[in-house]
Amino acid sequence: MRFDRLTENNLAKKQYSWVFFHLYVAFNSLALIHIFEVLLWAVFLRLLGLVDDTLTAIIFSGSCYTTVGFAPDSLPYGWKSLAFFIAFTGLFSLAWTTSAMINMTNVYRQAWRAKYQHKYH
Repeated sequence: MRFDRLTENNLAKKQYSWVFFHLYVAFNSLALIHIFEVLLWAVFLRLLGLVDDTLTAIIFSGSCYTTVGFAPDSLPYGWKSLAFFIAFTGLFSLAWTTSAMINMTNVYRQAWRAKYQHKYH
């Protein structure tokens, strides 16, 4: 919503470069939020004593969160379903982010056309 509010004002004032800036900031912020979420899952895995070291916790939580599944299942018996919950949160978070980014690129495209339309016609 912040992106929408800021870019709406920028478009009205014909400040197209600020629209580009806000998109890049929003994209980087969303990426950092996902990294934070992976690290948060890794912290919980370590605090619960489910994995032996921090690097394994980060790799496992990142593998599950992105639903890529490249890391071996290192959780102890009885905790195997936790991988599903990590994947479930990641899947919906990434899908929601993708949807938001698609909407943001429409505003970006609108600003791009307004700024550069006269150069190509």
